[in-house]
Amino acid sequence: MERISVFDMLKIGVGPSSSHTLGPWRAAEAFLKELREKHLLSKTTKVHIDLYGSLSLTGKGHATDLAVMLGLSGADPEYVPIESLDVIITAITNNQKLCLGNEQIINFNPKENIVFNKNFLPFHANGLTFTAEGDDFSYPSTFYSVGGGFIVKEGEQAITKKDDNRRNFPFPIDKAEELINYCRQEGKKISEIVYENEKSLRTEEQIHSELMRIWHTMLECTYIGCHTEGVLPGGLHVRRRAYDIHKNLIGVVTYDSPENWLNSIKKTNIKFREILKWVSCFSLAVNEVNASLGRVVTAPTNGSAGVIPAVLLYYVTIENQQATEEHIQQFLLVAGEIGSLFKKGATISAAMGGCQAEIGVSSAMAAGALCELLGGSPEQVLIAAEIAMEHHLGLTCDPIGGLVQIPCIERNAMGAIKAINAAELAIETDPKNAKVPLDKVINTMWQTAKDMNSKYKETSEGGLAVAVNMADC
Repeated sequence: MERISVFDMLKIGVGPSSSHTLGPWRAAEAFLKELREKHLLSKTTKVHIDLYGSLSLTGKGHATDLAVMLGLSGADPEYVPIESLDVIITAITNNQKLCLGNEQIINFNPKENIVFNKNFLPFHANGLTFTAEGDDFSYPSTFYSVGGGFIVKEGEQAITKKDDNRRNFPFPIDKAEELINYCRQEGKKISEIVYENEKSLRTEEQIHSELMRIWHTMLECTYIGCHTEGVLPGGLHVRRRAYDIHKNLIGVVTYDSPENWLNSIKKTNIKFREILKWVSCFSLAVNEVNASLGRVVTAPTNGSAGVIPAVLLYYVTIENQQATEEHIQQFLLVAGEIGSLFKKGATISAAMGGCQAEIGVSSAMAAGALCELLGGSPEQVLIAAEIAMEHHLGLTCDPIGGLVQIPCIERNAMGAIKAINAAELAIETDPKNAKVPLDKVINTMWQTAKDMNSKYKETSEGGLAVAVNMADC
């Protein structure tokens, strides 16, 4: 099994899709690394990319072609200035040249050098092959984007650290049952068990710094989404709604930073309907930024990136206005661990499991994390995660036009509201009376994924994607 860190589950990157944008981008970076290690990069005169399966069927809408070009150019999705993305792509398209790894200029025509192959490779629905050519060599390398920005090279079994490294975790966890047993044995909360594991990988200062960087990225993208109006790119002409909802909720208030903005929200007199609107606004804001190739936190995917920040913002602005950095870190640690359980036991890839693998998992992550902050026991935290996923089982992935917009953006709002409801239900549940263990739901989700018709797995060949004509939008 994999040794999965919280920082594997919560990654900073560029939208609109973790599996179709961030994953291929990271695969391009991995390919560059191979070329350097084999001393082939400086000899390369041409690169050809074949996209397969879901990457081909919805790749245009998910900007997969742009992602591989940006990755091959040497841009880092975590740090590259967002405003430079269009500059890089435009230069490649207009000049038909690409600066490979920011070192070697090669001829590159996106229409010829990137091929969308509808057939599926056997290992995973999201496959892509890079082929570098020179005067005396041709070097192909195949990767799979398996969800949440994780990639695996063909022939390799592990996506993160291998099994032999798991001994470094004081509490190696594959299943929810193991996690709860550690909590009982050690008398610790779930967040405390996870923190001990993270300390085997990083210093306490690094853990704190990285968790807060994740939080500030979530806060910033929510802030940007709430303050940006207009229409989303891609051809569906979807109007941004977070801006209007936020404007109606916040009223006439002056602030000059995301932090002051949060304080302004806390001062509003929020009633039940406003709570629903605020949570929806937060989630819509994040996913509208995501749909615009903005920077978000993959949680656990880009398509579901709005659920966790929306629920965390609900906690700090409404439930506990005195929340500290410790509360925020506690939330993220629990969320990351719950996500890793689904990653190990099922999938977080919509191309493999439908939207239950994205919105369902993110809702479960947020529900469990919120439950612990509300004072829930470790048993109740897992109950919250189970409730949230149970009511997302079978959710299909059918994006219109292959764009992460309809129904994806609204689903984040629904997933966030369900997470809050699940946490509240779990708090009122005596674990002795719980009937469905989280491990059973994870197993059921995976079985449901395997039984689901492929046209409902991020192919845009079923559901809303065919019921609604993009040309009429």
